[in-house]
Amino acid sequence: MTDVSETAWLRLHRDGLKVTALYMAGVMCGAGTPAAIGIASGTSWPVALAWVVPGAALVVGAVVLLELVRLRTTRYRVTESRVEMHTGVLFKRRRSLARERIRSVDLAANPLERVFGLTKVKVGTGETGSGSGSTTEQTLTLDSVHRAEADRLRLALLRRGAAAETDTEGRLATWEPGWLKYAPLSFLTPMLAGVAVGAVFQVADWFGKGGLPVEITADLVREYGAWTVLGLGLAVLLVVGAVASLVLQGEAWWQHRLDREPGGTLRVRRGLMVARSLSLEEERIRGIEIVEPLGVRTAGAGRLDVVAIGLKTNEEGSDLSTLVPAAPLEKTLAAAEAVIGPVDAELTPHPRAALHRRVRWAVVTVLLCAVLAVAAHLLWAMPALLSAAVILAAVGISAFAVWTAFDSYASLGHATTARYLVSRRGSTRRATVHLDRSGVIGWRLQQSVFQRRMGLMTLDATTAAGRGHYAVVDADEHEILDFADAAVPDLLRPFLVKGSAE
Repeated sequence: MTDVSETAWLRLHRDGLKVTALYMAGVMCGAGTPAAIGIASGTSWPVALAWVVPGAALVVGAVVLLELVRLRTTRYRVTESRVEMHTGVLFKRRRSLARERIRSVDLAANPLERVFGLTKVKVGTGETGSGSGSTTEQTLTLDSVHRAEADRLRLALLRRGAAAETDTEGRLATWEPGWLKYAPLSFLTPMLAGVAVGAVFQVADWFGKGGLPVEITADLVREYGAWTVLGLGLAVLLVVGAVASLVLQGEAWWQHRLDREPGGTLRVRRGLMVARSLSLEEERIRGIEIVEPLGVRTAGAGRLDVVAIGLKTNEEGSDLSTLVPAAPLEKTLAAAEAVIGPVDAELTPHPRAALHRRVRWAVVTVLLCAVLAVAAHLLWAMPALLSAAVILAAVGISAFAVWTAFDSYASLGHATTARYLVSRRGSTRRATVHLDRSGVIGWRLQQSVFQRRMGLMTLDATTAAGRGHYAVVDADEHEILDFADAAVPDLLRPFLVKGSAE
């Protein structure tokens, strides 16, 4: 065995300095251009450049100097038992992770880093610890490592000496350009359209014409009519949002590949401009989740997420846990079966009381929309266009609430298979989770006053993976207790025996 003291300390790649310099130069150009335009509008371009250029050069020089210090003072090494990193000048920082606890190695490279052959390596244990009074993830990040060195680290840190190669290694899923058609069906499309509107106003403000978009819109309304402008405006916004969502989806998932590598490791590689690679030990996988957002579901598609220890999925919009992006449902199910085995399960429907509960909330929404629409017309004198918009909004929201009540009830279901607990719920975001029964560490029973009156109960399965808990919502209060006891024997049984004794 090699002595730890004989293991050489390595440094980060010096080309990281070039990446930082070019990146900061671009940032300063982007930030300095509107500032120069604003100054030049009051004086002249030579004066504006005389103010902006030296300031930008000073900022770039300061950041490059700090990066030089970081590169010179950061060292790392991989011994037979640990991964260690030392950094800092005045305040030394030392990080160390035990190799047997390492569960993931994440590689990422932006376009500048790819030009110079560099990669950022993030090593994680899938555990959390306390630091500075808060909970922090146990990770070690090496920023500016050569691509070949990054691949060597990934293979070395995830290799298990006792792991044997299996017959299931190979490609599990490959991204197809045709999957881009699902991008405009996401809720991201209208959000991006709104961002585009904000960008137009911001650019106009840079040139001292903040009210110009409003003036142009008013002129168009006078010339072509309000309804025509409104319809064309919505159409343009949808097109802009759809194109933006296509660009984002293509950049994030271009050349996506899901592979099973020797030693029981799943590897996800993707990205057009920013290359990303996540290697995940299958030992820490506790299940999968098939997610079908409303728009994507109407097109017969869904995405595949993994439920794994150390991959936090509480953050909305995070795609860290996604194994397969929005794809035809048969492709998603095939990838799910390749990861955990058969996913077919006959789900037990929930009682009709669950439907009644959802219909009641829909009725409340309808009444609230009606009250607000009437109040708006009584309190303000509205032009015909605004009045029609308020009425259409109230009718649309009400109809959607009623439809969602029935659809969300139809989505409810739960079951157990030989290894997994299966639960499905949701309408705008229907999700079917297959949770490893051996990974369930506890149950949480919830019953509101309304649920108690209707004989319903929500069962939360707690686990150390993913979001930490996965719920079976609005199930029969008696049947769900037997279901929990059968899914994980002896975990809930002592409480059931005590309850029957009383």
